Amino acid sequence: MIENFNQLNLQPEIIDGIQSMGIEKPTPIQAEAIPLILEGKDVLGIAQTGTGKTAAFLLPVIQRVTAISDRKKISVLIIVPTRELAIQIDQAIQAYGYFTDISSIPIYGGGDGKIFNQERHALESGIDIVVATPGRLNTHVNLGYVDFSHIQTLILDEADRMLDMGFLPDIQRIIKHTPKEKQSLMFSATMPEKIYQFSKSLLNNPTKISIALSKPSENVDQGAFVVYSNQKIPVLINYLSSRKEKSTIIFSSRKSEVNGIQASLKRKGFDSLAMSSDLEQADREFALNEFRNQKCKILVATDVMSRGIDIKGVDVVINFDVPGDAEDYVHRIGRTGRADAKGEAVTFIVPEDQMKFKKIEKLIGNTVNKLAIEERFGEAPVYNPQHDSNPKKRFWKKKK
Repeated sequence: MIENFNQLNLQPEIIDGIQSMGIEKPTPIQAEAIPLILEGKDVLGIAQTGTGKTAAFLLPVIQRVTAISDRKKISVLIIVPTRELAIQIDQAIQAYGYFTDISSIPIYGGGDGKIFNQERHALESGIDIVVATPGRLNTHVNLGYVDFSHIQTLILDEADRMLDMGFLPDIQRIIKHTPKEKQSLMFSATMPEKIYQFSKSLLNNPTKISIALSKPSENVDQGAFVVYSNQKIPVLINYLSSRKEKSTIIFSSRKSEVNGIQASLKRKGFDSLAMSSDLEQADREFALNEFRNQKCKILVATDVMSRGIDIKGVDVVINFDVPGDAEDYVHRIGRTGRADAKGEAVTFIVPEDQMKFKKIEKLIGNTVNKLAIEERFGEAPVYNPQHDSNPKKRFWKKKK
């Protein structure tokens, strides 16, 4: 049983970095992955947000890089789906490697020409670790000045999300510029067939580490409003009226809805900010920092916020719509109820989403409490997921 990081053969400088962050004991995925990565083995890690997977690959990678005598070229490439995750991982590298001389840079789209030139300079002059989103990195690669010939370790984080977002062609083009002989690590929250097939093409005799999808924390009080679409905003505003001082994330599956939800809240006097891929990078960073620092209590976001992004002290998570994937529900509400803190999670279920929510209840092994709406909002639909509530979808028996 691994009880502390000293048992994992990490350098004293890295142990100092871990301790300075107040981390005392490795998580299960860290205990399993760190020795394997230090040995140079390929790893396929199936683990969701909150399991400590970022440190599981960063700690051994930082140690391996700092052991290289001649570090003039890029040694490690980490590819991630979102700008926010790229920034967060880069910050984690600086924190864990604070007592080392490790260097890193996040590379992502949305910045101005000055930022692009800074990225180009770092890529040309050489830096230890590059953390990048696929699209932006491909732009640099296509311009011909990126040298990946000295890469020792390639890491794909949130691989399932990147494939869902259509990044596979970009990733494959990038990989072609890396050496055939290298260590490859892939981390994914889920293991659909496409991830399995992709892992076979990338990884060499990998060790698979699977940390089961955890059930929602018992610290999270779950509930759901069964409503019609036109009732969602009024019920949402009523629900928030008694929670104005609570840190709240409202998730929408559609980025087109995010600004509309935020505008409705602001009209009613709720201090809120929006976060989606449609916003400029500076606006996204501003929103995230304001929310992290408790200067703004409500953040309306797409699923860009549901995975990977580490925000402490979230009191309430609201699913403005039912997530398309049942596992995404666990990721979303996992933003609250962390450590010993109490949290609330509420989902709005319109008639056409009832079957999707039934799948969520099956996954988490619980029936979520259906909350009554006030009479002034009108009659609510009946929760009956066995019933086909889509009026456009009909099944007719063929006449003989």
